[in-house]
Parts: sequence; structure tokens; C-alpha cells
Amino acid sequence: MIEMQSKYPRSEYMEAPRSACPGCALPLALRYFLKVMGEKVVFILPPGCSPVIVNVPRRVIRHEGQLIRIMLALFGSTAALAGGFKTGLIERGDTETEVVAWAGDGATLDIGLGPVSAAAERNEDIIYVCCDNEAYMNTGNQRSSATPLWAATTTNPLPMPKGQWKKDIMSIMAGHGIPYAATLTIAYPEDFMKKVQTAKNMRGFRFLYILTPCPTGWRFRAEETVKISRLSVETNIFPLFEVRNGTHFVINEEPDRTPIEKYTAIQGRYAHLTSKQITEIQEKVDQRWKWLKWLADYKHE
Repeated sequence: MIEMQSKYPRSEYMEAPRSACPGCALPLALRYFLKVMGEKVVFILPPGCSPVIVNVPRRVIRHEGQLIRIMLALFGSTAALAGGFKTGLIERGDTETEVVAWAGDGATLDIGLGPVSAAAERNEDIIYVCCDNEAYMNTGNQRSSATPLWAATTTNPLPMPKGQWKKDIMSIMAGHGIPYAATLTIAYPEDFMKKVQTAKNMRGFRFLYILTPCPTGWRFRAEETVKISRLSVETNIFPLFEVRNGTHFVINEEPDRTPIEKYTAIQGRYAHLTSKQITEIQEKVDQRWKWLKWLADYKHE
């Protein structure tokens, strides 16, 4: 019998059963991440969906029966705690264990943005992961600054959906000149794990930004999570790219231009969109894609 060689690590760290909602992208994101990161890791988790998934009703991330270490943080202090924890490990002579701040969009783009910025400015030797489901989903789908233009939430219900574009956290992080920042989705596992490996091999502040579609809040069928993740890239709503030292941009996928209706039409949070609103979103997406292309095409001396 010939054993097939896998291009992905075979180790598994996510156990069942988990308490995630059906179709949640977070368990897959954690699975891919841990396959590359391995067991020498400490997770710093603020309130959100992730700590519920990995801690309730029991801890579900393990390696050969041993628990992966987790420390719970306050909503706004995740980056600060992660940086302090890493400093403590180094003082104890442990330079191998990675400290990972694993947070949502609320704890990153909103409540925790100040400490995230401060940790990036100090170039703390941590991996900061933002899992963006584009609202405060753990407490009922309230609007965050990551919520997209014209999306409906429980705090922006119809007839008043959100009227602002989502905060551009990648540009903010690039502005700090950090060693590495990248966007990832579960629809591109090879790209996902390659970027995690890149971050693992580097030192300093590394920022990984994962789009994690939420069937409950975005109102789509649970089996369409990967499809929506892929469409987010194909429509250029969530481009896959990397930034090194804040200036060197590399686009990882350059898909054919897919209209944003392919993405919005299968999500209930966009069911109310008018043709004018769709056009406005499309124009903004096209504008930002051209800007990203310009940054990637810039020739450094």
C-alpha cells in the first residue's frame, strides 16, 4: 500500500465536539493555524466567540492529550498582555514558545486598537491574529467598525443599515512599519498555512487578518461558509496580500473581476440592497483594489 504524501502537516489539535455555531469559520481557522504553529504556543484570548469555542463545555485544543495553554484577557488589553507574557517567557529563558493574541474585530479594531497600536509601535515579539466576522457576534451581532457599508446588524437594523465603510486595519498596521502583515481566509488553506509559517519564522510584531464569515450574523446557509470566503477574494472585497516592513506589498491572488452581487446576494444582511447601494459598494471595492495594485506594483529602489 502506497502512503500518499500530504503537502499539509498531519497533526490535528482541534477536538470535537465544539460549541461553535454550524458553519462557523473559526474552528477551521484555528485548525489550519495550529497545524503550522504546533504545540509550543500560548494563546491570549479576549472575550468573544473563540474562547467560547475552545473552552465550553471543555477545552478542545490539545496535542497528544495535553492542553494547549490559554490565558484569558480583558477586552482591551489583549496585545498588552501578550507582549508582557512574551517578555516574561524570554526572561525565563524560553525563546521558542510563540505568544499568540487571538482576537476578534471588536477587540482589535475598536476596544483594543490603542494597545494593538502600542504593541506594534514597540515591535513586541508576538503574533497578533484578528478573526474578523464583521460585528460583535458573540453578544448578538452588534455593529463594529469592521461591519461593511450598508450591512444590517441588530444595532443598525433596517431601515438604517450601517452607512460607513469598514475600518482599514491593514493600512493602519502597515503604517506602523511592522515586519509582517497578511490577510487570510479559510477558502485558501495553502495560502493560509504558508502565511502562518512565514509569520512563525519571523520575529517582531506580526499581524494576521483572517476573514471569518458568520452564518448566524451574516444570515447565510451554514454549508456556504467556504464559498463565501472564496467569493470575498474573487470579488476583491477581501484581497489576499502581504505587507513587509509597512512598504513592500505582495498580492497573492489576482482573480478575474467578479461582481460584488455574487457575494452580497447570498447573505441576508444585504437582502435590502438597492441597485444604487450595490453600485456604491462596487465603486469603493474597485477603487481600493486599484490602490492596492499600485502599492504592489511600486518599484522599490
